Amino acid sequence: MKGGGHKKPSKSESNEPSSYNLGGSNVVVSHASRGALVPPSQVTTATPPPPITSVTPLPLFRDVPVSERQSLFLRKLQNCCFHFDFTDTTKIVREKEIKRQTLLELVDFIQSGASKIISESCQEEMIKMVSLNLFRCLPPASHENTGQEPADPEEEEPYLEPSWPHLQLVYELLLRYVVSTDTDTKVAKRYIDHSFVLKLLDLFDSEDPREREYLKTILHRIYGKFMVHRPFIRKAINNIFYRFIYETERHGGIGELLEILGSIINGFALPMKEEHKLFLIRVLIPLHKPKPIAIYHQQLSYCIVQFVEKDYKLADTVIRGLLKYWPVTNCTKENLFLQELEEVLEATQPVEFQRCMVPLFQQIARCLNSSHFQVAERALFLWNNEHIVGLIAQNRSVILPIIYPALEKNIQSHWNQAVHGLTVNIKKMFMEMDPDLFEECQRQYEEKQAKSKEVEEQRQFTWKRLAEAAAERDGVGGGEDYMITS
Repeated sequence: MKGGGHKKPSKSESNEPSSYNLGGSNVVVSHASRGALVPPSQVTTATPPPPITSVTPLPLFRDVPVSERQSLFLRKLQNCCFHFDFTDTTKIVREKEIKRQTLLELVDFIQSGASKIISESCQEEMIKMVSLNLFRCLPPASHENTGQEPADPEEEEPYLEPSWPHLQLVYELLLRYVVSTDTDTKVAKRYIDHSFVLKLLDLFDSEDPREREYLKTILHRIYGKFMVHRPFIRKAINNIFYRFIYETERHGGIGELLEILGSIINGFALPMKEEHKLFLIRVLIPLHKPKPIAIYHQQLSYCIVQFVEKDYKLADTVIRGLLKYWPVTNCTKENLFLQELEEVLEATQPVEFQRCMVPLFQQIARCLNSSHFQVAERALFLWNNEHIVGLIAQNRSVILPIIYPALEKNIQSHWNQAVHGLTVNIKKMFMEMDPDLFEECQRQYEEKQAKSKEVEEQRQFTWKRLAEAAAERDGVGGGEDYMITS
């Protein structure tokens, strides 16, 4: 699922049982065909094979002498460099199956620990083959073909890549190479370089959710294994977010990128670097602005709460940021904001709460009176949280005068019975919490209502006199017929 969480692959992933299933391909890879590994001291440099002009069947690794396996490895890589048209499933079926079986063998070969015995040139050729298969122009989104306004991505049917039977195995090969404990980082970083990482990031805009899931796992593993790439990866992801926020508001992989960042933020050391705080202010908080926030809000909210839990002083910054981007007419989005607000407040300390409570409860009061019952109900549910009730109780002398008029308005005129009932309960809670303060707020409210009524009556009287004066001036009787009432 696009918006769901992602379980991190375990450290033991490279030591899986002797057979495993590659999801979606319905193929079980058996390790029975593995040949015995040779120690590094016996490794010989493979002679590059002559170029091949078509996909041809090749022997299994177990069927050739150990000394020839690197050469065979290179020939198999060449087999996998051929591209096929998958739009017609009846064409060149034999060649497609040969390539698929070859990819399965390569995955099995790397999984078996061969990456520690194959030469650097073989590893380089393997990354070239991976690049040839993965790095391609993605098809345009459906709305780009028609020129129409983009529909809600959640309502669109996901695009499924026709060549996935081959692409999945190429991704699996790359993943196994990256996670293998036998892969030498010093060697691998020469081929999995900044250019390679950037091209991987470009693929996150794929409309195929299966591809984005693989990309998420692989990029996360690259971030963990190649420490030299970490600042670059963070900066490159930031640039994708900037373009999404301020230019396109259209990108398939924002949720997956935020999942990666959620794990990265979880590992930030304290005290937090200024770079990370700027990332919160300049990227994460503005990500509340785009319309399609519902697609990635779960991951965004997790990242935001991580910051507040790590450094409680950031709560004021986050809450004021939410208020800055608070939706005006989008009730679905407003519900998401209220959910996130509750999570942030749960991690907020009293000192930070006091800094932002006035503008915060002015906004909550507006939500309480929303004509959309789900928004009003969600705002009232904040009082179900014990930590938030504790913060409110400590600062009731400031908060109750702000929200009392909203509570009274709900009781007197809100159309929804559930909202009416919840409002009555909260009013009773304040009454029991501090009877004197409650009575004072009630008195001030009644005085304000009486004054408003008096002002309205005076306004009506003034308009009536003006209408009468105008009627007399024009020589028309019955000024009441011309009285302006609003």
